[in-house]
Amino acid sequence: MKRPISLTYRLTLFFSIAATVVFLAFGWLIERSINEHFAQEDIKELKVIAQAVERALTTRHTNFNQPNSIQQRLDDILIGHHGPLLYIKTPAGEILYRSPGPDLSSITASQNDIQRWRDDHHSYRILTQRFPATNGGNYHVIIAVAIDFHLHFIQEFRHTLWLMVILGIIIMSALSWIAVQQGHRPLRNIVQQISQTRASQLNTRLNPDIVPAELTELAHTFNELLQRMEEAFNRLSNFSADIAHELRTPVTNLMTQTQVALSQARNIEEYQEILYSNIEEYERMAQMIGDMLFLAKADNNLSPLNTEKIDLRAELLNLFDYYEAWAEECRISLRLEGDSHIQGDRLMLRRAFSNLLSNAIRHTPTEQAVAVQLEHSENETIIQVKNPGTAIPDEHLTKLFDRFYRIDPSRQRNGEGAGLGLAIVKSIIEAHGGTIQAHSNQQQTTFRITLPNTSTARNH
Repeated sequence: MKRPISLTYRLTLFFSIAATVVFLAFGWLIERSINEHFAQEDIKELKVIAQAVERALTTRHTNFNQPNSIQQRLDDILIGHHGPLLYIKTPAGEILYRSPGPDLSSITASQNDIQRWRDDHHSYRILTQRFPATNGGNYHVIIAVAIDFHLHFIQEFRHTLWLMVILGIIIMSALSWIAVQQGHRPLRNIVQQISQTRASQLNTRLNPDIVPAELTELAHTFNELLQRMEEAFNRLSNFSADIAHELRTPVTNLMTQTQVALSQARNIEEYQEILYSNIEEYERMAQMIGDMLFLAKADNNLSPLNTEKIDLRAELLNLFDYYEAWAEECRISLRLEGDSHIQGDRLMLRRAFSNLLSNAIRHTPTEQAVAVQLEHSENETIIQVKNPGTAIPDEHLTKLFDRFYRIDPSRQRNGEGAGLGLAIVKSIIEAHGGTIQAHSNQQQTTFRITLPNTSTARNH
């Protein structure tokens, strides 16, 4: 795959092309203006001579019977101009006046026609006109002024101008490259700082106040990325430590029980008892591994939702039947209020509600009740699971849904699992586009779930 062109080259090329277009445009305009200026000056001079010739030919005081007199008058008209030529032919076709130099008689043009003409040595700008004669007919007048000096000046000016344009383009390209390099220096500084970021230095941040305004958003975005990475890294580190801690206990128990079993000969009943005890540890480990795999899939959107219409009341009643024996054993009653239907994954939501119910039953005092309330509105459904019991301190409420988190770590062996149940509940609820919150006071603890009625679950 071809590597993209660098930003420095792109910007330098862009500025060079822009400078080339601008310089060429200005050069063309300047050259055109100079040409137009000299052309207008030549035309102005031709018209001045033409006006003087017209007055000389049409005035009553001009004596055409004295050729020397009209010749002298026309000679005087040409004095003071830049090498003008004059050719006049009478209405009868006779030559009234002809300046020394090139023969203009061969030039044919319409009235007031201005053109360029060149003989073997010089270039001229020519004006052709006709003036009425007093005795009828028209004088045919051709006036020419030399433009060699102008052309020479324009040629020299053109060479100088385009040389300056080329030098200007080269200088602008070089300055553009330098400017781009200097402009990219803050970006290179950011890249250098980013390249020095290590897993042990995720707490470093870019200072948005010392970068150009265009890079402020980049600095904020990078800082937010580092913040998320730091939080994820910390969670991963804690998660790894928690996994090791949680697995160490059952593995230690298994090793100890096995060593004790092998320390002396035993009968079949004793070996069976040890194996049954080991099965409990294996089941606990299997449950923990299954929960961790579920959370890993949920974090990486690998658990697709099989969305269908769910009767929440019927699902919760089925769960009540499942936990009825345990609740009766603990002398706890289960109550359900309300009704609702939503779109969601039946098995995943059943698992979430099961975790909440088991958690509520486990922490409800004897002779008390676990209450589940369903509230249905046009846009959302609210499920509240309430159980009386000891109030949960505020500092623990925000951490209840963290993985492996327990309010009292010493109770982890008292049938409370590995501390992943509420984390799984939160993951399932968020996968359905909902939220879950915990509230606790001296009377009861409430888990409040809000689920949208329409399917707004995230894509997996």
